[in-house]
Amino acid sequence: MELREFWDGQAEAWGRFARTPGHDVYHEAFNFPAFLSLIPPPGRRTLDLGCGEGRVGAELTRRGHTVVGVDASPAMVAMARERHEAFVADAGALPFEDGSFDLVVAYMSVMNLDDPEAGVREAARVLEPGGRLCVAVTHPFGLVARFVSEEPDATYVIEGSYFEPEDRVWDSDRAGIRFVFHDRPLPLERLFGAFEQAGLWVETLREPRPSETFVREHELSARRQRVPLFLHLRAVKP
Repeated sequence: MELREFWDGQAEAWGRFARTPGHDVYHEAFNFPAFLSLIPPPGRRTLDLGCGEGRVGAELTRRGHTVVGVDASPAMVAMARERHEAFVADAGALPFEDGSFDLVVAYMSVMNLDDPEAGVREAARVLEPGGRLCVAVTHPFGLVARFVSEEPDATYVIEGSYFEPEDRVWDSDRAGIRFVFHDRPLPLERLFGAFEQAGLWVETLREPRPSETFVREHELSARRQRVPLFLHLRAVKP
């Protein structure tokens, strides 16, 4: 399955899911706040790579960034344009000149590209020297394994191969909004290899942990607190 087709077909449901407060609590109260701490101050121009319906670009705009979004889904881009400038484009063939941006953000999008290496390579191309790429993905270790029971000290078992993982597909159904998640785990070697091939230097790596407040308010189980859920990276173009 081409992920661009999958996400375009999910656009309407995703838009309702993402824009309904309290639905995506991991984004609102955990992942995105941690990711924001990684992002440099506003500069000349910021590219939101895989912008989806525009929630990341909207917040960056509010914080003073001049945001341009790109996404392969026309339906997603139509929603994003309600919030900032956005274009329909393949992440592996961006319609911008070399050095057009001083910042590229790819929040939860690189693992949803049909060609992650091409997306990272193009992000590097459109960055100016000294510019930065900030990436958030689902942690590969959190996608390729499962707990064998509900106990706090349950064993965590890798199913299949970490090096050649299968796609992960699961449903979310809250308040009548059904949405299907589809992610492709990226082993660390493949992810870092994409940065290396693009000539980017990774300067920061973070595995954010949920706050005590988040754990308490959302009843995050003790076993889930033992495993990294997200991976954040910041790289610089020399």
